[in-house]
Amino acid sequence: MDKRIGFIGAGQMAEALARAFIAQGVCRAEQIFATDVVGERKEVFRSFNTKPVDSNTEVVKSADAIFIAVKPQYVSVVLREVRPHLEDRHTVVSIAAGVTLQSLKDAAGEGVRLVRVMPNTPCLVGETAAAMCLGGKADDSDADLVRRLFEAVGKIYRVDEKLLSAVTGLSGSGPAYVFVMIEALADGGVRAGLPRDIAQQLAAQTVLGSAKMVLETGKHPGALKDMVTSPAGTTIAGVHELEKAGVRAAFINAVYSATQRADELAKLGA
Repeated sequence: MDKRIGFIGAGQMAEALARAFIAQGVCRAEQIFATDVVGERKEVFRSFNTKPVDSNTEVVKSADAIFIAVKPQYVSVVLREVRPHLEDRHTVVSIAAGVTLQSLKDAAGEGVRLVRVMPNTPCLVGETAAAMCLGGKADDSDADLVRRLFEAVGKIYRVDEKLLSAVTGLSGSGPAYVFVMIEALADGGVRAGLPRDIAQQLAAQTVLGSAKMVLETGKHPGALKDMVTSPAGTTIAGVHELEKAGVRAAFINAVYSATQRADELAKLGA
């Protein structure tokens, strides 16, 4: 890729993205520029041969694709600071939760290519489930650029902005739901007599393997569940307990409740 990548904010998510871009051959280390108010974070970026710089403006002048990776309350401040230096060549990518395209446009100005991305924390291990929407002057070329970048750390889908709260409720908050499930499965294993370390590894690997089956077979999760549940067997006995406890409804409600909260926060930040 001939694009230079900039990060305003060099936290863990930015680091994970930068390392993945280099590891996957998307760009070279010397094509990545970053800055952060915390000096130690710039030194982390220096340690894998990228180019830390001293100001937000330097990032903008040095890069073509600019990731806004600061806390949501600072996004508008940062964009207003660099606004005079934004040009048509720039694609501005915000990964801040709850900051709308309109807020980005108000801060960055008219005529800026804007892409809002909702990643999730598995980005840190190269397995993000993300979604993006376009604003300002962004077009399909910007979408293709962002897709290529995020495919280095997982999967990304293009949606209308009105659906980003649902993305937040599902994949943004979803890792927490899965961690709760893994913890509970491991507790069940311990209750049945397994050592804690083995129970946790079995639970996590079971979730990983099951997710890969859904993604790689393309089969409906219900069909895959039916493959495991033989008549009068152990699995259907366990599934029956899950249904009695309302686990399915609890997951649906969790996603919906988180979506509603994301909508509320987006309105507060608009």
